[in-house]
Amino acid sequence: MGKKIIAVNAGPRMGWNTETLITEASKGAKSAGAEVKRYDLFRLEKYTGCISCFGCKKEKFKGHCICRDGLTPVLDDIRTADGLIIGSPNYLGELTASFRALYERLVFQNLTYSMNPMCCNENMIPVLLIMTSNAPDYGYQALLQNYQQTMSRFVGPTKVFVSGDTLQLKDYSKTDWPWYFNAEAKYKRHETVFPEECRKVYEMGIELVK
Repeated sequence: MGKKIIAVNAGPRMGWNTETLITEASKGAKSAGAEVKRYDLFRLEKYTGCISCFGCKKEKFKGHCICRDGLTPVLDDIRTADGLIIGSPNYLGELTASFRALYERLVFQNLTYSMNPMCCNENMIPVLLIMTSNAPDYGYQALLQNYQQTMSRFVGPTKVFVSGDTLQLKDYSKTDWPWYFNAEAKYKRHETVFPEECRKVYEMGIELVK
């Protein structure tokens, strides 16, 4: 039986950078024989971040978020998966609120408040975390290192892929943004660099399965 990979899109825009990279990574995982199940967080039923009920700290619920909402099936599937692909655009120097909601509940359910063990996750899985940004891809090292370290500790060994200076619009001439963005450079990068990034995450999807 093939491995099960969960792919989570924490961005709102279909067909754009984040969603495209998640799709390519998923294709790589499928090419390696995995079954991929996809969730688009912006299209789920209503949900919240951690509500600090501490239900997951009770022995009978250990490692399980007991809050029942749109994120419940996502958390349940990740708990039994063999790997996780998750991607988010960068909004105002952070990942999306949708990403944060899942992140809080995914991590906190496995935190024990004990040093031995600190984590009660019995199914540690490899994770590919993808971040896109219309700004250049430098300057986010501390942010991503924190996510990588935390997810590696409570979810499983995490690799990070960043696509920066991304194309935001098909036609910048319809906005007053060109003074701020070099539209021609954005178009060129999208035509030359972005396809290579798609190839790289495709290969990372394969590695996730192996």
